[in-house]
Amino acid sequence: MAGMLDAVDQRTKLVGENRLELLMFRLGGMQTFAINVFKVQEVVQLPRLNLMPHRHPSVAGVTHFRNRTIPVIDLSESIGMRPIDRSQPCNLIVTEYNNTVQGFMVGEVDRIINMNWNEILPPPDGTGRQHYLTAITRVNERLVEIIDVEKVLAVISPYDTSVSADVIDTKLLSQATDLEVLVVDDSSVGLSQCQSTLDFMGIKVHTATDGKKGLEKLKGWADQGEIVPEKLLMLITDAEMPEMDGYRLTREIREDPRLKDLYIVLHTSLSGSFNKAMVQKVGCDDFLSKFQPDKLAGVIQERIRDVMARK
Repeated sequence: MAGMLDAVDQRTKLVGENRLELLMFRLGGMQTFAINVFKVQEVVQLPRLNLMPHRHPSVAGVTHFRNRTIPVIDLSESIGMRPIDRSQPCNLIVTEYNNTVQGFMVGEVDRIINMNWNEILPPPDGTGRQHYLTAITRVNERLVEIIDVEKVLAVISPYDTSVSADVIDTKLLSQATDLEVLVVDDSSVGLSQCQSTLDFMGIKVHTATDGKKGLEKLKGWADQGEIVPEKLLMLITDAEMPEMDGYRLTREIREDPRLKDLYIVLHTSLSGSFNKAMVQKVGCDDFLSKFQPDKLAGVIQERIRDVMARK
């Protein structure tokens, strides 16, 4: 099973080409689910679990994995389905999100598939599990539901979106008025965290739920004669999104003379070391792991200082 992930290093070549690879699996029934391979460290048979007192109902227990203790989440129960039947063969998908490692207990693991982001679509209205889906796709006429892991983790352990008082430079913010930022993210949790921090700082927020919609919004402003790099303090974009990912969005912006000078921050829960390397490859200006409101506020204030120094 672990051999499925031996070639992950080679998959960085997909970045900037609007492609991704999905790890597909089942949760006990016939429906197929998936998550992005870049968030996966390893896939193993479910090891022995130890129970934790006062644990969240979706946390099946903890296990010792490669010299560390990690929580194991019943992914089926966490998205509102029946708990995984552990009398049947089960697997553990070990993942890294926002520099934390956790395992997701699933049933049968299917395979890894290479796809284009324009084949990944937002879930349709009325989808029963839409609350926990970030996208859907079809593989060999089979519907595949892509789980919003950020949402799952936020429900189990809610993120703190407050900004520490000692981080905010009130004098700086009082001098910098009429600031606007575009946030592009397909995750409602990611959008909400950015919105909360920017609202607290008195910055007007525009949003888009995928790279394609974000690019359309930017080009729309440019078509109306607005100087977009001056209109926006920055663009904050997620990396993985339906239809167009953040890397392709950045490339499209850099190739448009009207948009190319826009300041772009990659804001993602994917592996930090991986994304720092990709910042240079695709032309972003900065990288920030998600759900760190103090660091987000710091990046914004540093950008404000740079802009004010140039005036």
